[in-house]
Order: sequence, then structure tokens, then C-alpha cells
Amino acid sequence: MNAYIFPGQGAQFVGMGLDLYENYPIAQELFEKANEILGFSITDIMFEGTPEELKQTKVTQPAIFLHSVILSKVLGDSFKPDMVAGHSLGEFSALVANGVLNFEDGLKLVSQRALAMQKACEVQPSTMAAVLALADDVVEKICKETPGIVVAANYNCPGQLVISGEVEAINTACEKMKEAGARRALVLPVGGAFHSPLMEPAREELAAAIENTEFSTPSCPIYQNVTTTAVVDPEEIKKNLISQLTAPVKWTQSVQNMVKDGATLFTEVGPGKVLQGLVKKIDSSAQATAATLE
Repeated sequence: MNAYIFPGQGAQFVGMGLDLYENYPIAQELFEKANEILGFSITDIMFEGTPEELKQTKVTQPAIFLHSVILSKVLGDSFKPDMVAGHSLGEFSALVANGVLNFEDGLKLVSQRALAMQKACEVQPSTMAAVLALADDVVEKICKETPGIVVAANYNCPGQLVISGEVEAINTACEKMKEAGARRALVLPVGGAFHSPLMEPAREELAAAIENTEFSTPSCPIYQNVTTTAVVDPEEIKKNLISQLTAPVKWTQSVQNMVKDGATLFTEVGPGKVLQGLVKKIDSSAQATAATLE
């Protein structure tokens, strides 16, 4: 069975999507429509901006979404998912790809999500850190015992977790992780504590937008970050999508469940190769590749 997977923030690069824009009329049309919806020329930043401009949350999230969704449209009839999943932001791309959201609504939600997250980041100094080569339960225990807000935010693959929270709590937790035997506990260059309780204001803002958006029945199940199991009910998909901002991204568990449910080939749709690498670390028997155009 074919599983299509969609990357999240961090996969962006200057020049992303330019080949699609130049070679496929459908891509050009959708990129131009995106500029109109967003009210600024995101294509200028994607194709020839600076890495700094592209790194702003309000630009990064729509840029990755656009690259993934437009690539899936360009693939045309060869794009035949039996199941989909997306890492954090990638969940929105997956929902357009399997017909739950239309292109316009998906882009509007991603833009609102990015702005709401940016706002939440400005309220309180917060950050994230990658922890390598430490068991999940040890990471969770240290987070629980550290004063202040710090939680496990991304279960990327066995031995690679990301923690999220207040700056001071993250620094303290990183020291404790190293003492407990982590190979690395490295603060990441991100603007805030995504997938932690500090995103609550953003979650509330996004919840209102999601509630007012039409969600259709999907063409195939989505394995969502929050529940990690196959979901097809539009109301349940909505609920999970709202919870996602303050809940951890359980990528390891999602991929394991997809394999258990029959996924044999994972195809990453969008910029970068991060998810392919994670899939292989989660299950060495799974095949993982990038979506390519003939």
C-alpha cells in the first residue's frame, strides 16, 4: 500500500517550487492564486528571497504547504494514496491531498495558523531543543521533574525527540538530559515552543477558523499526529487538528501504525528528505522515497 507523507517546518529552501512554476501551468495558476489569497508575493520569497525572509513562520508554513500541495497536483493521476500523514504543518498538506480541504481553505488555515503561532511566540520567550539517543520515557520523566513548562513535543524516531517550553526550563532540562546520557541536547533556532501548552492562545484562535471551514470526507485515511491511528470522520479530523498545536507530534507511532496497517512504500511529497530518513529509522523494512516528476 502507498503511504504519502508531507513535511513540516524546517524543510524550506530558497528556490523551492520554482521548477514547478516554470514547467507546469497548473502550478503557475495555483502559485498566483496563493499570492492573491495571502496578500503578498510569497513566490518572490520562495523563488529568490533570502533564507532569513523564508525563515519567518508566517512565510515558512504557507511556503512548505504550497510546495507539497502543488507537487501533489502536478503528479496528477500517478498520485494515488492509500493513506496519508503529515508532520505537524504537513498535516494540512495531507488533508488537501486526500480531499478533506480544498486548496483555498487549506492555505487560509495554514496562514492563520502561522500568524497565530507567531503571535503566541511573542507573548513569552520560549524555544525547542532536540534530544538524541535517550529513551522516550527518560526524556518524559526529566520534562516532568523540571520546574517551569517543558514537554516532549516531537517523537520523530526512536532516539530522536524534540522538547518544547520556556527558555529557562529548556536549558535546565537539556543539562539534565546530558547528565542522563543523551548524546546531544541541542537548543534549536526556532521562535517559540510549538506543540506545548504555550501555544494555547494560538490553538484557540485556530480552533475558531477550523470550526468555520468545511471539511469533506477523505479519499483515504489520514494518520493524525495526535491520535496516530487511521481517521476518516471529518468531525474527528477537525478535533484532532485543533488539538495538534498544544499536543505532541507522535510521528514514530504514526509510521508504526501505518506499517502495521499495510503501508509498504512511503513517498515524501514536498521539500527536503527529512521524513524519508525518519521512516527508515522507525522501520528499516519500510521503503521510503521522494515524489518525483517524470
